[in-house]
Amino acid sequence: MIIRRAEQRDIPGLHRLLSQVNLVHHEGRPDLFKVGNKYTDAELETLLSDDARPVFVVTEEGPNGTEQVLAHGFCMVKYHPGDNILTDVRTLYIDDICVEETARGRQIGKALYEHVLAYARSEGFYNVTLNVWCCNEGAMRFYEAMGMHPQKVGMETIL
Repeated sequence: MIIRRAEQRDIPGLHRLLSQVNLVHHEGRPDLFKVGNKYTDAELETLLSDDARPVFVVTEEGPNGTEQVLAHGFCMVKYHPGDNILTDVRTLYIDDICVEETARGRQIGKALYEHVLAYARSEGFYNVTLNVWCCNEGAMRFYEAMGMHPQKVGMETIL
């Protein structure tokens, strides 16, 4: 298993995993999430070269000898210098983590999450944050098991 920054060659694997994440969200909240892809190929190509939005992948050699993407972690740098109420801390926000459905239970998600934390520490970030949908109970349990704690709660009234 290798954990590294995502590259252009990983785009098909990223799309596969992004579809799995989207399906979980669509099944949990079909009123908010459509079935489809989050990014186009061109958007992913741009994103993969943006240091303010690092993307990590977990790969291993597949049965045909090619590298196979088993997990991804999309991140974003959040920083608000000079904001009237927020301090000038740098946050690494995890926008998306997904482990291939057939590879779950192998501690891949934990290894990826720990890699993101190590990256954040090495780059001098103050904290790591993310949002998780309440309908995604498996993700909620995973992040709590990783030691994360609620920072804020989003609430809604459907009209």
